[in-house]
Amino acid sequence: MRETAPHLEQLFERLPSHEREGQIFWKLRSRMGRNHLNYLLTQARLRTSLVIGLSTFFWLGLFVLFYSGFNFVVGQLGQPGETYHAQTVQFVFTLFFVSLQVMLIFSTGIILYGSLYSSQETAALMTLPIRDERLVFYRFQEALFFSSWGFFLLASPMMVAYGIVVHAPWYYYVYLPALMASFTYIPCALGAIFCLFLIWGLPRLRRIIVGLFALSVIAVAYHSIWRTLDIADADLLGAVWFRETFHRFEFTRGEWLPSTWLSNGLLEAARPQSPDPADLPWVESGKYLIVLLSNALILHLAVLWTGRSWFRTSFSGMNSQQAREIRPRSAWIDRISEHLLVAFPKKTRLLIMKDLRLFRRDPVQWSQFLIFFGLLLLYFANVDRFRQHRTDISVLAWVNIVSFLNLAVVGLILSTFTTRFIYPLISLEGRRFWILGRLPVERDTIIWGKFFFAACGSWLPSAALVMISDLMLDVSPMVVVVHQLICLLLCIGLSAMAVGLGALMPNFSDQSPSKIAAGFGGTLNLVLSALYILVVVFLTALPCHFFLLAGHTEIPPKLLRPNFLRLWLSLGLGISLTVTCLVTIIPMRLGLKAFRRLEV
Repeated sequence: MRETAPHLEQLFERLPSHEREGQIFWKLRSRMGRNHLNYLLTQARLRTSLVIGLSTFFWLGLFVLFYSGFNFVVGQLGQPGETYHAQTVQFVFTLFFVSLQVMLIFSTGIILYGSLYSSQETAALMTLPIRDERLVFYRFQEALFFSSWGFFLLASPMMVAYGIVVHAPWYYYVYLPALMASFTYIPCALGAIFCLFLIWGLPRLRRIIVGLFALSVIAVAYHSIWRTLDIADADLLGAVWFRETFHRFEFTRGEWLPSTWLSNGLLEAARPQSPDPADLPWVESGKYLIVLLSNALILHLAVLWTGRSWFRTSFSGMNSQQAREIRPRSAWIDRISEHLLVAFPKKTRLLIMKDLRLFRRDPVQWSQFLIFFGLLLLYFANVDRFRQHRTDISVLAWVNIVSFLNLAVVGLILSTFTTRFIYPLISLEGRRFWILGRLPVERDTIIWGKFFFAACGSWLPSAALVMISDLMLDVSPMVVVVHQLICLLLCIGLSAMAVGLGALMPNFSDQSPSKIAAGFGGTLNLVLSALYILVVVFLTALPCHFFLLAGHTEIPPKLLRPNFLRLWLSLGLGISLTVTCLVTIIPMRLGLKAFRRLEV
């Protein structure tokens, strides 16, 4: 032992320095980035063009929306520097950035957990002579990028539109990227530290703590929104409503919040200079930038310290926990699901239960599912607040349009989940296919099992959300029936496309569902799903809208005759049913044919 100690000391002395180790990882990152960029430009041109085009369209749409909104605010409340303008814009900025701040903390923690503790690459890198803090920081950079790009996509059009409307000076646009980047680093670093602490200090309670924290955030947000909208109809969006809302969300303007520093820095940079020579807005904005940068640098050191102190212990403890004794009984949700699936054949029912267990045991999948559908539930539960309980034709028409827009939103979110989680199912079975091949189960049964799992699993929450939206908007019973029928058709068609195309174009080289869904087949499935949703919803939304307007407008009576409208609605439902049959039968037949010939 005495002889090996000097040898180990010499070995550690030969390790690269911190700076050299960082240069090596940056070289690795740049090489991987160049290879991925070359792949996107040569083999994934459709996906790259689609992502760039849709992102540009989304950015321009947000820019136009924010530009119109700030034009209204400036026209009603005056230029920057005036009291009402400053209070209103600060309220909008702080509330917006506080919401994104919480989302950045959650998203960074979830992404870092998946890439740091559940990645084979991390386990391979730990066998190399690499410092723990460098490995954590390497993974933290990935989590920072993937969690913050959405923030820049949402916030940048808002900031640019505000600067153009108020005629901000040139240094506003110079400060803008620096302020946003330094702000983003703070909640992302907090999420990383929180993730490392949970795995290190409370490994067995990590899911319970995260769940309780998420529920508390949702409860606070729901309570705040409910109290904000729980006001007399006559005062909604009026002066009293704005004053009460402004004071009710005063906690979002706390001086200790990074979102407040960012908001104040942007407002100071956009404020025109007063006649007082001592009043320099660019200096005041620079002070807030220094505060953000200093806190970001401190948290950067904290991430490195926690990585050095907690990561290896938490990683070893997590992968060396004593296996718990498995009780020979199924969970309550499995027992309920088995009773609900009693109508299916036994083999199909077992395959559906297998996919259901894999889904509920993967927190990445069900957490994203709950977040998106929870936000929709929060919106649908309060959408009637803006209806103002009036019965004039303008409000009725608006309610009908909003109800179909809500139906389309549910379908679009459902299409993202079928592309992200259902489409890769066949590809993920590739390396385990020899197990299924040994079972007395036909290959067609495997495909149909995944289809029924996707269709049944998506129909229940989607139909419940659409029903809540219709009840809160108080639409007519005819529209409720149409919505439920369209929701059922969307679940069947989207599930069939995801399963069929997944079997037709499997990818057995990748074991990451996100990479499989981001390939050509996943992109094609997402595009076709969006087109299918738009067609099906539009075919029924238009006749329902004219049916609602019958007798209340000056449209020629021939177009609003009840018999003609019933025929139009029946024709729209018939075409929607036909389109659903096509998008169900064609992908499933192609997928079944390809899966029968599959050799793994």
